[in-house]
Amino acid sequence: MQTREPGGTEAGERIRSLVLDRDLKALDDVAELLLYAASRRQHLQELIEPALASGKPVISDRYAPSSFAYQGAGRGLGPELVSAVNEVATRGRESDATIFLDISLERARRRRGDRGEDGDRIEVAGEALQERVSLAYRQLARKDPDRCFLLDASPGVQEVAASIESGLRCRFPNFPYR
Repeated sequence: MQTREPGGTEAGERIRSLVLDRDLKALDDVAELLLYAASRRQHLQELIEPALASGKPVISDRYAPSSFAYQGAGRGLGPELVSAVNEVATRGRESDATIFLDISLERARRRRGDRGEDGDRIEVAGEALQERVSLAYRQLARKDPDRCFLLDASPGVQEVAASIESGLRCRFPNFPYR
């Protein structure tokens, strides 16, 4: 099963539209963290846990480490608060593997422009926030190298996809690819 966070469920998609809305200027940083956690909790309950219980693999675009990067480091809330909130949301369930796609801010901005996207509320929050988030992702990958891998996302889509598949095949040789 493939899914995304925030999103994936009806409640998650509504939360996604709220937290990424560029017109929402006054959302408190802690409220933002709690909204992401609410989406994560619903996601886990409604999609992830049932899929895993039935033996299906789950691939999710984002999970708990995103809050450490965006709200913990990017918004400056710190790892302790994020950890406590994530513990409630996930009941301690971690992913088996986490892939961090590393790309320069300039290249990411160009790719959004090439796709005709202006950027969501988080993406337009400023370069300083984006730099803190990027650094936090690199630190998370270094902190847990057995579970996390950092991949250069600057090549084209096909090359990045091949790197992801290669990394997963090394870690999970029996995973049903494609």
